[in-house]
Amino acid sequence: MEKIVILTGAGISAESGLGTFRDAGGIWSENRIEDVATPEAFARDADRVHRFYNARRAQAAGACPNAAHRALARLQAAHPGEVVIVTQNVDALHEAAGSRGVIHMHGELARALCAACGHRWNAAPDMSPLDACPACGARACRPDVVWFGEMPCRMEEILDHLAGPDLFAAIGTSGQVWPAAGFASEAAAAGAHCVEINLEPSAVASDFHEARQGRASHLVPEWVAGLLGDAGVQSS
Repeated sequence: MEKIVILTGAGISAESGLGTFRDAGGIWSENRIEDVATPEAFARDADRVHRFYNARRAQAAGACPNAAHRALARLQAAHPGEVVIVTQNVDALHEAAGSRGVIHMHGELARALCAACGHRWNAAPDMSPLDACPACGARACRPDVVWFGEMPCRMEEILDHLAGPDLFAAIGTSGQVWPAAGFASEAAAAGAHCVEINLEPSAVASDFHEARQGRASHLVPEWVAGLLGDAGVQSS
């Protein structure tokens, strides 16, 4: 097995204390998408949107990677072939665990974007509608995250990776958000063996050849140990 492509979602970070989105008590049960996560919401009430993301940024900054993140970093370091990690998450827990070259298809909480000129930079802990872009000076600064109705980042690169993996795995994803929900189908069509690791079957569970259900912090280290042919990964 040479190339492995892994998609991760909110479920992998839940055990690090970061909320999922669509579960009972998740982020979208407490905040309406239309109020905080669309371009229209930002145009209507930028202060409210900034407050929402400032709180999420502070929460993410205090989180630590769990055993699942660490196991994927170990797989990336030890596997003789290519291991590509694509994440729907806007936190930096994969990087904190040691993963390299993570593709953040929905952007990054720790980054800021100028809606006027497209410049990107490291976000301050608290952003405000009064912030000026360091490149053009416009007061059009927003979180560098992909909102509903916007195109995910680096899609051409992701689709290129899905065209030729030997193994595709989706970890902690709901299967309800497109285009990520279609990645298993794309990979399977290209000949990949597809594995879903989740607390419960996703909305696209039928697209996978194999399913493992349970906590990511337990199942992912176990799965990685099997791929690497050892028992040297402990879950926690």
